[in-house]
Amino acid sequence: MTIELSVNNEIKTLADKVLLSVALQQWGYGDTKIAVAINGEFVPRSTYPERELFNGDQIDIVKPVGGG
Repeated sequence: MTIELSVNNEIKTLADKVLLSVALQQWGYGDTKIAVAINGEFVPRSTYPERELFNGDQIDIVKPVGGG
């Protein structure tokens, strides 16, 4: 069984019951410093390993930009 979700406005397909931490690894983010919002709500990094993804979720991933 699979789910479809939007990642930065791009449709992705994943296995059902995938955790955010696993999905981020699959998408190549690994240990990259990023911020994640799901359905418009910020997700604390400490909850990535327990946050399950669901069909239709809208995920926004942003990398901090340095400078000043």
